Amino acid sequence: MQIAIHPLKDSELKPMFTDPAKLGFCKSFTDRMFTMLFSETEGWHSPEIKKFGPLSFEPSTCVLHYSQEIFEGLKAFSTTKGEINLFRPEMNARRFNRSATRLCMPNIPESDFIESIETLINLEKRWIPKSRGAALYIRPFMIGIDNILGVRASSNYLYCVILSPVGSYYQEGFNPISLYVTTEYSRAAKGGLGEAKTGGNYAASLLAGRVAREKGCAQVLWLDPIQHRNIEEVGAMNIFFVFNNELLVTPKLNGSILAGVTRDSVLTLAKHLGLKTEEREISIDEVVDGITAGTITESFGSGTAASVSPVGNLKYNDKDYEINNRLVGPIAQRLYDYLLGIQYGETDDPFHWIRKVKMQEKAALA
Repeated sequence: MQIAIHPLKDSELKPMFTDPAKLGFCKSFTDRMFTMLFSETEGWHSPEIKKFGPLSFEPSTCVLHYSQEIFEGLKAFSTTKGEINLFRPEMNARRFNRSATRLCMPNIPESDFIESIETLINLEKRWIPKSRGAALYIRPFMIGIDNILGVRASSNYLYCVILSPVGSYYQEGFNPISLYVTTEYSRAAKGGLGEAKTGGNYAASLLAGRVAREKGCAQVLWLDPIQHRNIEEVGAMNIFFVFNNELLVTPKLNGSILAGVTRDSVLTLAKHLGLKTEEREISIDEVVDGITAGTITESFGSGTAASVSPVGNLKYNDKDYEINNRLVGPIAQRLYDYLLGIQYGETDDPFHWIRKVKMQEKAALA
């Protein structure tokens, strides 16, 4: 892929952040972005890296009316050796294309997906935080850009990658959060878009998320949309429960649950550490009974944004179910430490999950 790179003047560069502890999550963005176009006649064409800025669309652009869009999320990590690590980016590329297929959008060659990210990171490496727990968040996305009102798939698309230096996703950091179990709202149903990473799933979560915050909770724990019985996801994460300090259980993928990269990594790590794992249906009744009886000893969410996020309590049917005295459990702590150790190059990577970004001089990129 021949990427056109538009040079920026020093006067066009943004001032750098000075305190990584105040980064927050995706509050600021780097100097440049990657864009590429698709048409049915030319295929993918015109890849370029240019100054980060507004995208110009007609009011009739189909994505604004019919939500034909998908996205991904992954991170680049700075190591103590001065290297830049990507964590399993090929899985993001494959999921991106699965989402694209579900929304009648063109697939992007995996090599082009990764090259677009690595080339942009090479130009924006000054933005990667050096402190542990912080990283450079990578947001690839694709939208339909036909200028016509009609319920059909677009013929033309824009693919874009933007970057943001980030700290902790939750204000709590690596501390237990509270979850609100909703029986009123639903996120997605089998046969719908639940397993695609598309904005519609997140739009559907906004009202329940507002209710959760009003009740003092950080996120929503979603139940199945038919019976409101079986647990599916938590906010923007997959959910795990630990039984008797030895068995790790997570809902099985059923067509309405996103196949998380971190979810897969946690399951693999847990087996590597000698834990038993199960992917199966788990009902809210089983969970609250397990918390009450003390057989559920831990719970945590997993996702790219928050990595591993311990759960301290559930609010369900006006009752508060406290887990592990609202403390971080040993299994969540161990998985979190191991996962970050691999991502930051501090721990051996027995699974070959890390892809090191090949650093290039600016002259070679020009």
